Amino acid sequence: MNSHTEQQLHALEDKLKPLYTRLASHPLYASFRSIEELRTFMEAHVFAVWDFMSLLKALQRGLTCVDVPWLPSATPESRRLINEIVLGEESDIYQGRHLSHFELYRLAMQQCGASTVAIDRLLFALRDGADLHEAVRGSHAPDEAKGFVRDTFHILSESKLHIIAAAFTFGREDLIPEMFKGFVRDLNRDLAGQLETFIWYLERHIEVDGEEHGPMALRMIAELCGDDPTKWAEAGQAAIFALESRLRLWDGIAARIT
Repeated sequence: MNSHTEQQLHALEDKLKPLYTRLASHPLYASFRSIEELRTFMEAHVFAVWDFMSLLKALQRGLTCVDVPWLPSATPESRRLINEIVLGEESDIYQGRHLSHFELYRLAMQQCGASTVAIDRLLFALRDGADLHEAVRGSHAPDEAKGFVRDTFHILSESKLHIIAAAFTFGREDLIPEMFKGFVRDLNRDLAGQLETFIWYLERHIEVDGEEHGPMALRMIAELCGDDPTKWAEAGQAAIFALESRLRLWDGIAARIT
């Protein structure tokens, strides 16, 4: 990463700080009082956990070669980074089992009694060949979850790697503050381990996003945007769009809980 791209990256991060501040202090985190309300959160949030993988796979498809015969891609640094992220997100190890983080989240929902009906209905429709938007509508997911998925696939429809990478990097970092994790831990003491898997999921994401995936993703942005001011501007717009979409998701869940 040269000094110019490093400067651009810092400028973009500064531009996004107000949105991160709004997310970190969102009233959603202070609204939880019971495990029933946590279940309401998970039943909507699981859609964000699921569609994250489509952002990731779009990047893998664009930055690596998944065709036969194989050819080396033009972005060796980002190629390595995205393959490492895919390994962790799609094939992590939990209690001796290999699971994607989506499958782990769904397991956590089952463990704490949250309903998986809506997300399962979506997956079933997609496996049956349904159009994405038709499958989302037919899932009967909460409105805020359906809106979030539509926003994600709007980003994907742009088909520009630097735009997808910006939404991935800045809109999907761990956005759950310590106060929320503390609430979940307090609940767990009274619920005989019903939240054990969910706590592991939260702590695992803090670990890999902060120490590994976050820095990797920033280097990917720098490589994809390079010295092109148009790409940096488009990446900034995509990052803002992704964070505002997350805020709308949080607003919708908070309104449902309160």
